[in-house]
Amino acid sequence: MKKQLEVRLSGAGGQGLILAGIILAEAALYDEKNAIQSQSYGPEARGGSSRAEVIISDNEIHYPKVISPNVLVSLTQDSYNKYKGELAEDAILIVDETVEVEADIKHTVYQLPLLEIARVELRPVVANIVTLGAFQRITGCVSYESLETAVLDRVPKGTEELNKQALAAGHKAAGDLLAR
Repeated sequence: MKKQLEVRLSGAGGQGLILAGIILAEAALYDEKNAIQSQSYGPEARGGSSRAEVIISDNEIHYPKVISPNVLVSLTQDSYNKYKGELAEDAILIVDETVEVEADIKHTVYQLPLLEIARVELRPVVANIVTLGAFQRITGCVSYESLETAVLDRVPKGTEELNKQALAAGHKAAGDLLAR
């Protein structure tokens, strides 16, 4: 991992990205890294824009806000359009397959069927956890074990097995993509 990774998880309200940001930050702490998490969402409870930001660092974090994300996760076209212009030069984009990305984009792009995996294989409510599984496999910025622990610490009781399956499904989908 670079000394500091700035991550923005973005999509629509109700997709669980705020929780995903909290889980990611906790996983970093379990890996004995420094982490800061912040969030923002529109006034709409569901459907409005939503984002969570996480800074993960091996060293002290001097400023608590994401300025130029190294990783942008976008589950909706609107969130991608809104945040793509703020990316660092060497940024990674992880987007749902429904998001249209320009052919001439200069960033590394990973398009995955994140929402479809959740909807078809599991339940739509775990799209955020599917996304975290893919994120971990692509970036490696936190360990899978710490991420799984953080997921299980945060999800509602009785949903642990479903969420473990969601994490594994996202991880596998990213692994399959990377193997191509």
